Amino acid sequence: MEPGNETYIAEFLLLGLSGVPELQPLIFGVFLSMYLLTVLGNLLLVLAVSSDPHLHTPMYFFLSNLALVDVFFTSTTVPKMLHNIWMQSKAITYGGCVAQVLFFLLFAGLDDFLLTVMAYDRYVAICHPLHYAAIMSPRLCGVLVLGCWVLSALNSLVNSLLLLQLSFCADLEIPHFFCELNQVIQLACSDTFLNDLVMYFAVVLLAGGPFAGVLSSYAKIMASIREISSAQGKSRAFSTCVSHLSVVALFYCSLLGVYLSSAASPNSRVSATTSVLYMVVTPMLNPFIYSLRNKDIQGALRRVFAMVSVKRSRVLGLNE
Repeated sequence: MEPGNETYIAEFLLLGLSGVPELQPLIFGVFLSMYLLTVLGNLLLVLAVSSDPHLHTPMYFFLSNLALVDVFFTSTTVPKMLHNIWMQSKAITYGGCVAQVLFFLLFAGLDDFLLTVMAYDRYVAICHPLHYAAIMSPRLCGVLVLGCWVLSALNSLVNSLLLLQLSFCADLEIPHFFCELNQVIQLACSDTFLNDLVMYFAVVLLAGGPFAGVLSSYAKIMASIREISSAQGKSRAFSTCVSHLSVVALFYCSLLGVYLSSAASPNSRVSATTSVLYMVVTPMLNPFIYSLRNKDIQGALRRVFAMVSVKRSRVLGLNE
């Protein structure tokens, strides 16, 4: 591409999930409902954990961090999509697009790392139960979460800074509902070799590494559970992992679905549709998965609702 074809970039155009005008109200309603459920469900989970002293353990500490990250992760993209549908606009500013890339990579990486840390926590709890309190000390838990933030922040900063070095031409349409890094890089008319190299290296290292850590943790957990003699003991040990294992399966299967749909179909809209699974559906389902069979979370939520009900009754009594 000749230098003369380069132009000053003021904004990109997000084509969204569908170009059919009649479908926009339906898409708006569905995504608004899912977004509100995601925010409400995850914040209730954080409130339940923080308000109950019995849940101030490493497992629930990591879970509350994951719930907060899921709120921020979804809030990176969905509000802008809803705004564009409401305003009947497809535009996103250049700065807004880079910011979306930055925060998307940050919170997606945090999700991945936190799931790995939670798998390690379950490994220690089941394979080394007598040393669990000593190993998973508050100091180590804080260091693990801080390490997740540092690694994810470094990855998002490096990719975002490299993105700022690119020049763009006239074609500024992104066939997605948010500024996905790969889609933005493909629009550049300058050399993208370094961007592609760093992006794929980060995918292999920062996605493959945590996934290998999760597989290793659960391989050791399964081996340890098989050594338990009683069926009741096996059931009790496995039940502590079911929720996390379900979330891990949902997260990685949705990512695999996005990758396979991208490889199988040249239509980027298909990839955008399948990305809804890990961008919106997974964060929305996480609090339900963790509270569905968890009596501790259910009890904490009941106490939260009871406390809110009592305070509401007192306020109404004072107003009468």
